Amino acid sequence: MTATALDKPPTTVERPATAGPRTGIRRYWHLYAAISPFYLLFLCFGLIPVGFSLYVSLHRWDGLGPMEWAGLSQYRYLLSDTDFWTAVGNTIVIWALATLPMIFLAMVTAVMLNSAVRFKNLYRFAYFLPNVTSVVAVAIIFGSVFSTNFGLVNAFLRAVGMDQIAWLNTPWGIKVAVATLMTWQWTGYNAIIFLAGLQTIPGELYEAARMDGAGPVQTFFRITLPMMRPVLLFVLVVSTVTGLQSFSEPQVLLQTTSNDSTFAGGPGHAGQTMVLYFFQQTFDNNDFGYGAAVAWGIFLVVIIFSIVNWRLVQRRGED
Repeated sequence: MTATALDKPPTTVERPATAGPRTGIRRYWHLYAAISPFYLLFLCFGLIPVGFSLYVSLHRWDGLGPMEWAGLSQYRYLLSDTDFWTAVGNTIVIWALATLPMIFLAMVTAVMLNSAVRFKNLYRFAYFLPNVTSVVAVAIIFGSVFSTNFGLVNAFLRAVGMDQIAWLNTPWGIKVAVATLMTWQWTGYNAIIFLAGLQTIPGELYEAARMDGAGPVQTFFRITLPMMRPVLLFVLVVSTVTGLQSFSEPQVLLQTTSNDSTFAGGPGHAGQTMVLYFFQQTFDNNDFGYGAAVAWGIFLVVIIFSIVNWRLVQRRGED
């Protein structure tokens, strides 16, 4: 008996091997292309200049002529440069005088805004306005406010029977004037950030605290502050980074009080911050190599203070 065509097993048709699914860049190339402008701009205006500044810091260079290899001698001189460490001290003092009152005022302002019933948006706009105002214009106004003979601050001191103070000609007067300007400029900005953090705290916690007989002070220290710790840490770190890099405020406020340089920071270099010292070495002295070394020194100081503040806030939270 012969087998028919129906009795034969079905033949399998071999298909040509196809490539597997595309993965990685080949599959998502259009997404990478969409975000590539950011990375290209960061490479051109961020990463390459940072690497070049490190290269320049190892050379002596006036910005135009040939570079001369200096190795680590720029950094060794930086460690023994008393003018640089004076600028570091000025920056830390101004930062402390500005940041501590600013955080306190910002927190109080945020609590008041959070409890306000009417005109909330108007208050938020009014408190945020100093941050978007031109620093140059604000510094000019504060220069008039702290003027020795015609300033509003000295007018108030004379009105209450006190002696006037040469705010922009004495070491501590300069630091207080610059710190006051920075506090006025950043209080509203940080108050808005604190307000956003306050609005994330569940209202049930405050209701439970009131039912247990807790007063406003106990509620603030037992509920508000612990819940606001991440926001407080963010504000402290950002204030540290911006405060230690202060430039426009002292430069504009004190540029007419010294005949030495627009980056001198006033009489006796009392208001010369680290960034002002960097500009003085780089553009007044045309020492781009040492200026680059100063910039890297500023970077290390900012990193150290940011880490210290981070650890302090974290440790207090754990306690």
